[in-house]
Amino acid sequence: MLNNYESFDNSETSSRKSVLVQERAGLVATHMYKQFLDYQHATVNTNEIFVKMIDTIQEVVEILKESFSSRGITTQNIYIDTDAQKSVIIVNILWHKISFTTRCNFQPQVLYRSNLNHLFSNRIMALRGNYNEIMAGVTDHKEEMERLLENDVASLFVPAESTHNAILKINHLGDKEFPLNQADAPREFVLKVVEAVCGGGFYHKEGSLKSFNI
Repeated sequence: MLNNYESFDNSETSSRKSVLVQERAGLVATHMYKQFLDYQHATVNTNEIFVKMIDTIQEVVEILKESFSSRGITTQNIYIDTDAQKSVIIVNILWHKISFTTRCNFQPQVLYRSNLNHLFSNRIMALRGNYNEIMAGVTDHKEEMERLLENDVASLFVPAESTHNAILKINHLGDKEFPLNQADAPREFVLKVVEAVCGGGFYHKEGSLKSFNI
């Protein structure tokens, strides 16, 4: 009889543990499902903005070609390329190369907020340089993000709700944010990046001076 009672107690304890596991695992599933839905919605909004960015960049390229051509400057080095998946845009403007990509959205992510009310969003990154050259030899997401951040000019964070503002952050301005409604975001993001990159220039590269004795 003692063994039977022990068996009953163990069964009841196991049942309570099973209910507890189900409850807590269910909460995790609910939380992750919400993240998954937000990720899907943000991806849809991001892709729509990215396609509109291609149209804006094509317009910018044509205007620049006309402007330089009228000044007698060859325009063969002014062009735009996109990949088949429409996830990378590469723009060449004379000696400047700019890339835009959505390939940094390989998992649900949020934009940090100090009040902890973080903004769930996808991201479009603008890079200084040719994306394909930047990513040469990359084998995993960790190295991919390191390369992206090394060459980051600006990022547009696109929320899951289409009625909410996207957030533009420009690298050299630190934490300053520019809210943009999603209808205007494709145009404003492209123009800000082109102005930031093409409005600047390059330093001559100089090696360190070597000391010598007379």
